Amino acid sequence: MFCSQCEQTAKEDACLVSGACGKSPEVDALQDLLTYTLRGLGQVALAARRYGIINPEADAFTAEALFSTLTNVNFDAQRFVEYIYRSLELRETLKTQLLTIVPAITFPEKAANFIPATTLEALRQQGRDVELEFISSSGQNIDIFSLKLTVIYGLKGISAYAYHAKVLGQESTEVYTFFYEALTQLERNDLTLQDWVALALKVGEVNYKAMQLLDAGNTETYGHPVPTPVPLNARKGKAILVSGHDLKDLEELLKQTTGKGIDIYTHGEMLPAHGYPKLKEKYPHLYGHYGNAWQNQTTEFAAFPGAIVMTTNCLMPPRETYKNRVFTLGPVGWPDMAHLENNDFTPAINKALEMPGFTADETPRQVLTGFARNAVLGVAPEVIKAVKEGDIRHFFLIGGCDGAKPTRNYYTELAEKVPEDCVILTLGCGKFRFFDKDLGDIHGIPRLLDVGQCNDAYSAVQIALALANAFEVGVNDLPLSMILSWYEQKAVSVLLTLLYLGIQNIRLGPTLPAFITPNVFKLLSENYGLKAITTPDADLAACLAH
Repeated sequence: MFCSQCEQTAKEDACLVSGACGKSPEVDALQDLLTYTLRGLGQVALAARRYGIINPEADAFTAEALFSTLTNVNFDAQRFVEYIYRSLELRETLKTQLLTIVPAITFPEKAANFIPATTLEALRQQGRDVELEFISSSGQNIDIFSLKLTVIYGLKGISAYAYHAKVLGQESTEVYTFFYEALTQLERNDLTLQDWVALALKVGEVNYKAMQLLDAGNTETYGHPVPTPVPLNARKGKAILVSGHDLKDLEELLKQTTGKGIDIYTHGEMLPAHGYPKLKEKYPHLYGHYGNAWQNQTTEFAAFPGAIVMTTNCLMPPRETYKNRVFTLGPVGWPDMAHLENNDFTPAINKALEMPGFTADETPRQVLTGFARNAVLGVAPEVIKAVKEGDIRHFFLIGGCDGAKPTRNYYTELAEKVPEDCVILTLGCGKFRFFDKDLGDIHGIPRLLDVGQCNDAYSAVQIALALANAFEVGVNDLPLSMILSWYEQKAVSVLLTLLYLGIQNIRLGPTLPAFITPNVFKLLSENYGLKAITTPDADLAACLAH
């Protein structure tokens, strides 16, 4: 086993025995084999595209299958076996279509001709074999291997955004074609270090397009988010908790629970769903938010007195005390856990009705969400005036992924120490380090603005670009500092997008990615000013001196 794709890799190097996330060596091998078969599918699909053959099922499947390999998405070995066989079926279908047009076409690449084993253990061994082959493919050049991993992990991040966008009717041939192009490039051993740097930045460019698609899907379907108070206290009654990111899944659950006397609570990255007008106005039983970030779910899920639905990442290995009332959707999976098909939430609804629910109303508490780009730019004149008059000195974007490491307290301390004449923009589950703190306002503008999910990084970028345009300066000349926390592969793709956009002096933590070698980090530091976080006091002083 070799896995270095998340921030909590063993000894900040790689997980070699079992995954820090709870992933078994068996599942890791099957994920590697799936990625390999997707490389073969990509080679054939790319050739087919040259002859005008596009298979929408293969396109959507590639996004979903890559998404299933993200950290804390799917732990179910049997589901990966099904994905592997399906990828090969789609590959052969495309080959057959191609042969009718170009009878002499051949595919010399091994992945395009791979034949799978017929038993689970043999498939696992094939996965180990392709993993070792990939590790050795870069020879002694660990920097090229580092960038290959960066490209793979960035692709996985794009796949999550593309999957969510597709559910809402937003797709792009450009994005799907890039999946195939990048997967095909992984077969090559003749690319230089600069070639791989360019491909990594291309990942950032295409991810920007994928995030734009998802933003369009969310806002065109549910309206632009508006500032909305969200209860943090429970109220008496039956309840279902929804975690993950997918708004379409949430809407389907809200439809099917209408009139059933069940309150729907969001968890983790679902908090920003309350800001979408067409959700909050149409479904009054979308009531409040429960809990904090994903890594606390083992205690929070155990205490929740209802059914729990996981729409996307981040699923932690469940405990027996609540496993029988957790339901997964789409790419998410855990062995022997109920998986909902065809958007039928009946099993989760029945479980919620069986459970006691909350037996009493709790003391009211609330937070604000919904400060996406339209909401922030709607008060842009006031913001610009406050900056010009010196009432707002600086903006801090403090956001990204949360995790369990104690060093992540850095972000709590940083937010608490941001001066009172500064505004904090936040997004992702990293906000749960400080989301419920009362930081006051500046002339009616809240000092803490929740832009949304990690999926809403596009919205944050649009805010920065609009402010830069208003002040007639470049983004890097704004009184704006980005201090990001990362955990999994969506954060990798977002970082590559920011680098593609030329944004400088980003601070990254709580630790640097294990898959980034010192030479690659030096290159990024020299070209983009990318920095590791240090201490809250030192980083604040450096940012405010900018």
